[in-house]
Amino acid sequence: MNVLVVLIPVSIALGALGLLACLWTLRHGQYEDLEGDAARVLLDDETEPPET
Repeated sequence: MNVLVVLIPVSIALGALGLLACLWTLRHGQYEDLEGDAARVLLDDETEPPET
């Protein structure tokens, strides 16, 4: 029973931390251009890698 005294506040704190992280990403525009990022993966780079 003593374990619940620790686990419940820890789980609430971790949930709140996850919620704050999600809200932070929404405020900073992380999800604004999903189509552009998906198309950018498929494009080839114009530059060649340097030879060693």
